[in-house]
Amino acid sequence: MWVVEHCVGPLGLGTLVVKPVRHVVHVAELTERESGELGRLLQKVSAAVTEVMAPEQVYVCLWSHAGGVPGHIHFVVQPVGRRDMARFDAFGPALQVAMGGAGCFPDAAEVEQVCERLRQALA
Repeated sequence: MWVVEHCVGPLGLGTLVVKPVRHVVHVAELTERESGELGRLLQKVSAAVTEVMAPEQVYVCLWSHAGGVPGHIHFVVQPVGRRDMARFDAFGPALQVAMGGAGCFPDAAEVEQVCERLRQALA
């Protein structure tokens, strides 16, 4: 079982987090059912982000460290466009680091609007 929610961090509008409902620290600890659902879910979430946000690329990556130790696994599904790359003069992991360092959080009202569109795309 998985949860999909908008990222509360500074990775930009439309960035979603896909995480297991139960506490899981390592991908190797996923059950057969969880791992079987994961690929299809990441594809479906990425397709919804592509439809709603129209990015140049959608990054999908695993984050799990909290305070330097493995924590609950989160798959980050992040829309990235030329504007983001130009603004931060970076791409890939360096873009995520730069966005985190800038500490710019999306407006709550915009997040709600995008989430409504994403819900419709995922339905």
